Amino acid sequence: MAGAKAITGPSTSLRLAQQRSEDGHVRVNPPFYQVSCCGPVPSTCCCHTRWPHLTESICSCLSYTILHVGATAVCCLLLLRTVVERVWGKANGIQMPSGFCAHLFGHSHCPVLSGSGAVYRICAGTATFHLLQAVLLVHLHSPTSRRAHLHNSFWLLKLLFLLGLCAVAFCIPDEHLFPAWHYIGICGGFAFILLQLVLITAFAHSWNKNWQTGAFQDCRWFLAMLLATLGFYSVAGVAAVFLFHHYTHPAGCLLNKMLLSLHLCFCGLLSVLSIAPCIRLKQPCSGLLQASIISCYIMYLTFSALSSRPPESVILQGQNHKLCLPGLSKMEPQTPDASLAVLSAGIMYACVLFACNEASYLAEVFGPLWIIKV
Repeated sequence: MAGAKAITGPSTSLRLAQQRSEDGHVRVNPPFYQVSCCGPVPSTCCCHTRWPHLTESICSCLSYTILHVGATAVCCLLLLRTVVERVWGKANGIQMPSGFCAHLFGHSHCPVLSGSGAVYRICAGTATFHLLQAVLLVHLHSPTSRRAHLHNSFWLLKLLFLLGLCAVAFCIPDEHLFPAWHYIGICGGFAFILLQLVLITAFAHSWNKNWQTGAFQDCRWFLAMLLATLGFYSVAGVAAVFLFHHYTHPAGCLLNKMLLSLHLCFCGLLSVLSIAPCIRLKQPCSGLLQASIISCYIMYLTFSALSSRPPESVILQGQNHKLCLPGLSKMEPQTPDASLAVLSAGIMYACVLFACNEASYLAEVFGPLWIIKV
């Protein structure tokens, strides 16, 4: 999602057009393909008329972010059953035309164009698009090379290419797409968790180091660091109480209880190790602020895992109840809450944007092997 480093400022043709107009001579207007981002012009030309101080790298970041946000919005709309019912008037989802499906797959069992299956296909097309853009930047050192120029231009063609990849994903049968995408999702999610942990640890380390340096000169910095540490530990504690209250039950949910207890023990052990003398001898900047930030991240991962688990069916007072999900009452049948899914998706998306921007900055500072150096 990060744009390649390029020349800051508008293109040569735009500068010539501005100079001629300022001198009072013939005004040269840029061609249509240049202002509409349809041709081989950098992204600076597209937004220079409105935001003249934005560099080409920032414009490319914004453009890729808009493409990603648009794909995410389409996934959310296709996942909402009420939107599908009101727009298309079909309660069972949007079906592919039977004639086209029979010609494409050889049978009439067409994939549904809405719901989780459609979201998997759009995510597959979007992931392939951004993966190809990342491969395009491998061993790229010059901002004026053809690959950098291709990375920062042709936005209309890139949008059409993204739509084409998503359309091709809908042509893949379910029995071939879902097993492969299942393993890709597991490996990608695990790699993202590790990457996010490295980035948050580096962020907490630099934050703690800067504030400790200020605390030696002014006691107000020490007070601010203390309040921030208490605030993060308070958030982690409230999250633990919330998870125990909504995702456990006296009659079941043994796995949830064990997972929560284990993660709380990890948070306590992490806090003890952060102030241990042997650790501070090797890392003088280690402290409770880092441990509190990582504790909040552990609670978020725990919440994400528990909210993704299916409910447990338990017979209580002769009735079948679904437990281990937030509900109105402990003795009433519990149903999933859509607001928790929205909250989890929002936090995850904020983490994705943070990881993309932070990884781009660290790669610029430390080079391609930034994750090892950090």
